[in-house]
Amino acid sequence: MLAYLVRRLLWLPILLIIVSFITFALGYYGPADPIVALLGRHYDPEIAAQLAHEYGFDQPFFVQYVKYLGRIVHLDFGESIKYRNQPVLRLLIPRLLITIQLNAVSSFIGVVIGVGLGVFAALKRGRPTDRIVVFGVVFGRAVPVFVAGPILLFLFARMIPVLPAGGWNGIFSRSAILPVLLLSIGPMAIFARQTRAGMLEVMGQDYIRTARAKGMREMGVVIAHALRNAFIPLLTILGFLLGSLVEGTFLTETIFGIPGMGQFAFEALGGRDYPVIITVTLLVAIAYALGNLWVDLLYGFVDPRIRQA
Repeated sequence: MLAYLVRRLLWLPILLIIVSFITFALGYYGPADPIVALLGRHYDPEIAAQLAHEYGFDQPFFVQYVKYLGRIVHLDFGESIKYRNQPVLRLLIPRLLITIQLNAVSSFIGVVIGVGLGVFAALKRGRPTDRIVVFGVVFGRAVPVFVAGPILLFLFARMIPVLPAGGWNGIFSRSAILPVLLLSIGPMAIFARQTRAGMLEVMGQDYIRTARAKGMREMGVVIAHALRNAFIPLLTILGFLLGSLVEGTFLTETIFGIPGMGQFAFEALGGRDYPVIITVTLLVAIAYALGNLWVDLLYGFVDPRIRQA
């Protein structure tokens, strides 16, 4: 396991170089000019040339890329084009913390409730309660965020004005309830569906019948044997959830006016702020790589047979 961990960590810098190269190339050869987006209607060729020289955009591609890699080694991700003379990392960290809080709470709620609903539906297979859970799961996955978000705002911020329509006052404030609810619907539906399918497959195995024949309580059979083995495929989905903690939620943060990394990245895309875009892309790549690594390690703890292999 230690050798496997070391190999995966050694591949991480290679992955980041590949991701950074592709993102940097798309920004360099892209159709949009960040200087034009920055100046807007006040565009002047002399000022544009001066800014291009200041940011190094007038240099060849590989010169710019090598210099960028050199800065990254020292954790210098450059300065934002939109926010002049502001380091990208200084602008990004407070927004990243907000996004991590929002996604961590949403993912936790979605996983806990989703697994619970999946187990409940599997134990009530074929009954009306099972059909209700399955319908709710399908409906939750079918409704996109840009539809569900305005509906929640209309219901709980305007029609029944019990919650604020937007803003951010911390993860434990009333302003976090609607975005957390919206973000938890997806993980809840996925885990409920996959848990139900896994439980139905596992409950028919021989070792489940053997555990029952030995007089083990039904709750012990469900938790210690059925759920533990049914949860193994769900670890892959959990890896994607861990990666999404950093990825941010563009639409949700934009709908509710949350100053997180998703909204920051959305603004950077609109303003062609390539230093911010590249930094966000690298952070997302790191998050997904570490999330998948963490899940691979969890496989060994959930199923001892994987450790032996």
